[in-house]
Amino acid sequence: MSTPSSSEPTPPLRIEHDLLYREGTNVTAYQNARCRLDLYLPTQTSNFPLLLWFHGGGLIGGEKNSPRGVEIGRRFANEGVGVAMATYRFAPEARFPDFARDAAAAVAFVARHIASFGGDPGRIFVSGHSAGGYLAALRGLDAACLRDAGVDERRVAGLIPVSGQMVTHFTIRGQNGVPDAGTRPVIDAAAPCYHARADAAPTLLIAGGNDMAMRTDENRYLAALLRTAGHRDVQYLEFPGRDHSTIVDLMVDREDPVYAAIMHFIRRLPSRMDRVSSQ
Repeated sequence: MSTPSSSEPTPPLRIEHDLLYREGTNVTAYQNARCRLDLYLPTQTSNFPLLLWFHGGGLIGGEKNSPRGVEIGRRFANEGVGVAMATYRFAPEARFPDFARDAAAAVAFVARHIASFGGDPGRIFVSGHSAGGYLAALRGLDAACLRDAGVDERRVAGLIPVSGQMVTHFTIRGQNGVPDAGTRPVIDAAAPCYHARADAAPTLLIAGGNDMAMRTDENRYLAALLRTAGHRDVQYLEFPGRDHSTIVDLMVDREDPVYAAIMHFIRRLPSRMDRVSSQ
């Protein structure tokens, strides 16, 4: 059972539910149903950083408002970090690059609107767990997709994938007819590793020591690719004893080291707005 993060009274939060992040006149009925996010916003501070979190579920399921997702949103917001919990379209109705375009649209939405909610548009951190970690890494590394969504990738202050797949996701491999899709790796344009580059945002990769088979190796490999490309701010943290579920389930516990590592990463990085406005 999780232990509350504090026995002290928590400050009030502002919560906005089911905001449609797909903007424009060509939103389909399925996008209207799935492309939504919930905001958990601090009310005791302004110009706060924003953590955009994509839930897991293998690209075939999951919800932004799961009990654990709600707890995570509230915990970060109680510590002065706004959270956008986002969902997206699923396979089999969706195919790559639909998932990636949804994630890019979510980044663009928070970049355009977070200032109106009191946040700093230069301190957007893209994160998520499992399939959500995959989407976070893919969107942060593939700058072209963000540009197509109408957002300057320099708005992204940092990437924090948690137990994300860093080769092409197994669901996408299956949709593309790859034999033995669960075990046969592919690295193509749908893989975060494919887009490793020196000028990507600062990156914190997280996995559990008892994570899914190959998940730790994929994250180590992406870290190595980024460093080889010349990236100067990439870190891979592996937490002994944590598996694919507990790496995120225990984040709401008091003094959890995964939560502490994410907060340290967010707090040490300044706003990128000066960089955006000067170039």
